[in-house]
Amino acid sequence: MGRIPPHIIDEIMQTARVEEVVGEFVNLKRAGSNLKGLSPFTDEKTPSFVVSPAKQLFKCFSTGKGGSVVTFLMEKEHYSYPEALRWLADKYGIQLPEEEEQTAEQIAAVTERESLQIINEFAKNHFQHSLHETDEGKAVGLSYFLERGFRMDIIQKFNLGYCLNKGNDFTEAALSKGYKLEYLEKVGLVKSKDDRHFDFFRGRVLFPIHSVTGRVLGFGGRTLLADKKIAKYFNSPESIIYNKSEILYGLYFAKGDIIKYDNCFLVEGYTDVISMHQAGVTNVVSSSGTSLTHGQIKLIRRYTQNITILYDGDAAGIKASFRGIDLILEEGLNVRVVLFPDGDDPDSYSKKVGSAELERYIKENTKDFLSFKAELLLGDGVSDPGMRVKLIHDIVHSISLIPDQITRSIYANEISNRFDIDLQVINQELGKLRKNQLAKQLDEPAISEFTITPAQPKEQAQTAQKKPKKFFAENDLIRILVKYGQYAIEVEQIDEKGEKEKIEVSVAELICHELLKDDLTFENEIYAQLHQLISAGLTEGTLYKPSFFMRHENQEIVKVVSEIETENYELSNNWLLMHSIDTNTELDKLKRAVLDGVYAFKSEKIQHRIAEIRTELSEAIEMENQSHIEDLLVEQVTLEKIKMALSAELGRIILR
Repeated sequence: MGRIPPHIIDEIMQTARVEEVVGEFVNLKRAGSNLKGLSPFTDEKTPSFVVSPAKQLFKCFSTGKGGSVVTFLMEKEHYSYPEALRWLADKYGIQLPEEEEQTAEQIAAVTERESLQIINEFAKNHFQHSLHETDEGKAVGLSYFLERGFRMDIIQKFNLGYCLNKGNDFTEAALSKGYKLEYLEKVGLVKSKDDRHFDFFRGRVLFPIHSVTGRVLGFGGRTLLADKKIAKYFNSPESIIYNKSEILYGLYFAKGDIIKYDNCFLVEGYTDVISMHQAGVTNVVSSSGTSLTHGQIKLIRRYTQNITILYDGDAAGIKASFRGIDLILEEGLNVRVVLFPDGDDPDSYSKKVGSAELERYIKENTKDFLSFKAELLLGDGVSDPGMRVKLIHDIVHSISLIPDQITRSIYANEISNRFDIDLQVINQELGKLRKNQLAKQLDEPAISEFTITPAQPKEQAQTAQKKPKKFFAENDLIRILVKYGQYAIEVEQIDEKGEKEKIEVSVAELICHELLKDDLTFENEIYAQLHQLISAGLTEGTLYKPSFFMRHENQEIVKVVSEIETENYELSNNWLLMHSIDTNTELDKLKRAVLDGVYAFKSEKIQHRIAEIRTELSEAIEMENQSHIEDLLVEQVTLEKIKMALSAELGRIILR
């Protein structure tokens, strides 16, 4: 996919109307100068989703999401940045340039990929036709689906089909349409032996496997024969368009509700997904009978941080699936578990009890993974000390995989309370496991020998909380820099004769000069990037307005700027016109706001360094490192003087 030129991006952004695009997904109603509606990202009853036609921004106050029309498409439809731009270009009839500077190999790869996808789309339609319009399809395939309890609308929704048991029905149809035999074989729809070609899925009902955007990537085919020598399921082979370790069955149909309910139900097979949809539970996907992979979990993470695994009542199968729980924890997601009654799976149970009872059962039987794992293993005879030790080691190992320290700490406390084990013992074991995992990941065996500092006692943790909090002044200064960077203010400068003179400078020049003078930058990564962009613009003689950043490819930058630009409330002109009350805005006192922001930023930096020095001093004293103690004390005294000077100089800034 070629890069879209900047001038075309500008045309797209200037032409696209956020209220029109969002209006295709959200029912918007006028609210003053803005439009409001129910959030498309969460399940809410009171509208908190705001669109500003004047600023061409949206803001969801329920979830914190916000940005430009491109941001909305990336959040709602999970498009990439180029995909969102192309969608808008197509909607507004903007001509995109032809792909440029592609090698012959790249062109061939694109041609092959497109050809394989076209063939799969043809196959989907052919198999659907065979299911609904042929005698064999209706008698064998359709009757199977109906006997499984699937409604006709659900059969149509999931594009279910059937491949006639005639050996080469599909092959002949595809070849007659001019599709290359080579490509038919690559997607696994046709097999060849000598000069004979036959249908790979002959005699099987078919489950098309869709991409996130709805394109058919492959098929799962189930035999209807009872012969145990024949594999129950065949899947399409891996190809340049089908990588089963990074695909989830049903995600195309589920993604919207996964986002809406902030949870993804994970089941085992195709029919589990379809039955759950039929029962009204639509935020559900399947790993398609394969072991869960990191790629599949990362795919879910695009839509939610929460996964609920629905297991059938087969205890042996559940224990074998513990690896899946560990993989989810390792990726940093929250995992919960629902165990269906013995002998039932999501497919059978949903049909047995109906929609209301299914939802009630899931709600009442959802457990966090620790409780689930402990209860399941406790049932095997925890009275045996050896079994008890094994159980606790198993659970601690799972917790050690969690990347977030706070989450690990919460679960460590839970284990301590549940099994009456000293928390320090659990933390020591977690520390050892974390070291070993890190040593393995980085291929640095020496890491496993490092000493990890134990968790802070409560008294120390409370003391640590009293340290100055980060980013408060950063938030304010970056807001001023972005929102008012192009405005001019009057400051004093010392001329060549050493005399003061008043000059006008931009807010951006003033702030960037002050930070450069003291070699300061932002700790927040996105703020630092914005600062760099603005500084680079000044070098080129350009002052950027907020609208410039709204077109940036980095959507984290777009989100931050949209937060700055989006106002929760608007002051009415009636205060002045009708009540003679002058409501001064920040712009009316811009110089004061800029100076306050700069000095608060510098003061915050100094306070953080002083706090660090105090910690370093206690360590140096303990180590009896006299020279380091003296250096730290000198630095602290100097910083304390600067802090006092900042307070005294507030509002009297001099450019040097």
